[in-house]
Amino acid sequence: MNFKSIATTLRNTIVVFACLSSTHALHGEDPIDFERDILPIFNESCVDCHGPEEQESAFRVDSRVALLQGGDYGEPAIIPGNDREGLLLKAIAYTDSDLEMPPDDKLADEQINLIRRWVKEGAYWPGQMDDKIVREKSDHWSFQPVVRPAVPRAQSPNTSTAKPNHGTTAGRTPIDAFLLERLEEEGLGFSDPADPTSLIRRASIVLTGLPPSPEQTRDFVNDYAVDSDAAYAELVERLLASPHFGERWAQHWLDVIRWAETNGSESNMYRKNAWIYRDYVIRSFNEDKPYDQFLMDQIAGDSFKQGDATGYLVSGPHVPLATVGREPTARRQARADRMDEILQTVGASALGVTIGCARCHNHKFDPISIKDYYSMAAVFEDIEFGSRFPEFGDDHPRRIRGKELYREINQHRRELREMGPWEEDWTGYREWHFPAVTTNSIRIKFNGYFVRLDELEVLGTAKLNENLADASRGVKVDYSEANTSPNMPIVNVNDGIYGNDGWMVSGTKNGKEKPWIQFTFEAPSEINRIRLSTNREDYLETDYLQKLNKQMYDIQSIEVLADDGQWTEVASPKQFAQSNKQHSERESILRDLHAAIDLANEEGPKPSFVGRRIRPSQTYILSRGSPENPGAEVFPAALAELGGDLGLSPGASGKERRKAFAEWIVAPENPLTARVIANRLWHHVFGKGIVTTTADFGAAGATPTHPELLDWLAAELVAPSEQALQSVAGASDGKKWSMKHLIRLMVMSDAFRQSSTPRADGIAVDAGSALLWRFPPRRVEAEVIRDSILQASAVLDRGLGGRSFRIHNVKERYAQWEIQDNYGPPTWRRMIYQERMRRVDDQMFTAFDFPDCGQVQAKRPVSTTPLQALNLMNSDFVIDQSKRVAQRAVAESGGDMRKGIVRCFDLLLTREPSVDELQACYQLAEQFDLSLVCRTIMNTNEFAFLP
Repeated sequence: MNFKSIATTLRNTIVVFACLSSTHALHGEDPIDFERDILPIFNESCVDCHGPEEQESAFRVDSRVALLQGGDYGEPAIIPGNDREGLLLKAIAYTDSDLEMPPDDKLADEQINLIRRWVKEGAYWPGQMDDKIVREKSDHWSFQPVVRPAVPRAQSPNTSTAKPNHGTTAGRTPIDAFLLERLEEEGLGFSDPADPTSLIRRASIVLTGLPPSPEQTRDFVNDYAVDSDAAYAELVERLLASPHFGERWAQHWLDVIRWAETNGSESNMYRKNAWIYRDYVIRSFNEDKPYDQFLMDQIAGDSFKQGDATGYLVSGPHVPLATVGREPTARRQARADRMDEILQTVGASALGVTIGCARCHNHKFDPISIKDYYSMAAVFEDIEFGSRFPEFGDDHPRRIRGKELYREINQHRRELREMGPWEEDWTGYREWHFPAVTTNSIRIKFNGYFVRLDELEVLGTAKLNENLADASRGVKVDYSEANTSPNMPIVNVNDGIYGNDGWMVSGTKNGKEKPWIQFTFEAPSEINRIRLSTNREDYLETDYLQKLNKQMYDIQSIEVLADDGQWTEVASPKQFAQSNKQHSERESILRDLHAAIDLANEEGPKPSFVGRRIRPSQTYILSRGSPENPGAEVFPAALAELGGDLGLSPGASGKERRKAFAEWIVAPENPLTARVIANRLWHHVFGKGIVTTTADFGAAGATPTHPELLDWLAAELVAPSEQALQSVAGASDGKKWSMKHLIRLMVMSDAFRQSSTPRADGIAVDAGSALLWRFPPRRVEAEVIRDSILQASAVLDRGLGGRSFRIHNVKERYAQWEIQDNYGPPTWRRMIYQERMRRVDDQMFTAFDFPDCGQVQAKRPVSTTPLQALNLMNSDFVIDQSKRVAQRAVAESGGDMRKGIVRCFDLLLTREPSVDELQACYQLAEQFDLSLVCRTIMNTNEFAFLP
């Protein structure tokens, strides 16, 4: 036994002796005396690690308030009057192998009993009973209120404090005034204005992601020579109004939230119709939807008739149940992981804080507790990764188109009702229609001896999609019990959840009875169809897979209970055949009906991967993030540091929770929301945020280079000022929370319009151009390179929205995605419409730092690798497109090679070649062909960089 063990044993012996010498400890007759019975234990065994000098896990035992507050694990150390719960009692009892205190040697049983009795008797601590928990407010800059600073009166860059011969005499916008004030401190000013060719290319790519055409460039240069300010203002307004503006800025948002069309797990299954959300984002940017409403839509769009917007909440990766398996602990862990993905998305994109750091303990750097984390999780308890029919307003384009198609579908149905029952195939499920009948009970009989259903719904005429057989309505279910799978019980057949966990039964070939199921309603109901599926999750969420079992059932008949107590058949395959014979036109009507259904599935409201809604469950703080260690129950709330009480009752519905949270997140009192988006817009205009860690405004993030400017921008976003509106000549309508207004101010500034040419004085002081003494040049994104090439070859499909184009195969469930066509005509749309696949290399533009969407990409990395040059020289896409650019150039130049070279420069760089460039390219074209000249131009920095 070592010295430490001997000392510990001796100490415990002394304490035990003291306990034994006290009659109240032996017999429990007297109340606990804190200073005599408890304080010595704390001082001897706890204070060294949990006292004034050191606080492991932010936990202290040297005051009653500290015990009530607890530490990093988010629950109180003691609960006065409760001798069974509380972190202190758990730790000293050694009931959790990961939480044993003291760690070297367990307290004696007598000591533990004393502490337990002390807690049960109210945890009396002399002199501290009136002390209250006081939460200290953070002094970190990002959690302080946004206060609009006064716009500085910047000195002229040509005064004695600035370097001469650079810049204009005054800032054009309030933005310039803030920047010039900071530059003057360093003896700097803005650079000279950019030349008009560079300026139009810069503005066009920043605002739309597409370079200007040669014709647009020439027109702008001519107009700029006459009136530069008017020409540039007109250019900016045209670009802001372009439908391609929404495509460009939507991609920035999709990066941050990690949106993709596969789940990223081992099976990496496809998310069917996830692109519905992408189209919502594009449309919102084009419409200049106020940013506060933009966020509210995405958090609670089902309350605002923007159900497609909630794809935001399920944009991150997840592991589907089919991959998790059936083990309950694995399922609970997977659910906790999916909830974490939601919180990561909301934290990084809207709040600019790393919420996930508080999953296991209080945040180490920021004022975010583990209780905050799980209170926010409670807000989203009704959201599950999956599909549903989005809620649309009457003015939504899909609702309008859907109404047209459903009128056609209903007309065909009216015609068919006179001809008997029929069946409809809606891809993910099938519907059997029959004449409306009022009944207490319906029974479905099956052929064969095997039936698998994930859900069976009975529908009526009152509410078209209301399941009258839902378990929540008190429906009684009877069924054939022979060989029912214990893992897939009958309760799953009408629980409102689609997927693999349904009802499965297999009769025996020697048995006399085939499978059947019967629903009995609490009251007679009018019904006219049933809807059933084997695995709706696969067909509504994963789309194209090989070897899917779409229909693992075979209906023999559908019967209803008549008033006389007899069962009456209302639909069967036999009736279908008889009706076809009796009505020769019926088959033609059915064909037209299914053609309309196919169109409705494509163009109208449809099940889309925008999140399934489930019944919210109780939420508990999970010790160390484990669902197997639930602690105290928590209720829906936001960050306590920012007044996170949402005013909700414990029984608030999921929609009410999310709506209240959405209102909190965009409230003017929340200092993070406006700051974060203002900084993000700045990042995409100037290439680097005022806070360079654009998704982390916490203590571990960067400090702002221009804090007053950031607060001015945040305030300006929420409520535009007259001074700012005048600086852009009234081009903005003064709408609150307008992202276009803020972007307009940025691109209209002198800072944006200055040259990117390096200067010795600027480099000496600020080599990274963070102070914006010049416009910082940067490489454009993968999408810009690809889309620019398609535009130059004149094959770019500029159509907006719709289903993504595929470059991959149709795969088996656990196989891998394989590239099949990443350059042919079906792919000639803008790259934002390419299927966004996790864990898949597109074998071309992934090399240009195109994100995998597994992690938050608030800003893309910029790497330089040989593979980039190889792709821009030798990939199938570039070879094919170079030939097309060359063919276009020759055709538009009358077959003259030199003119063709000039046209290639025009199409790709919007300028003419120099004499030396023309001569070198002519020799290259003569030796090889003109397409090689095009490939060479595509490999230049001039093509791949923003000027």
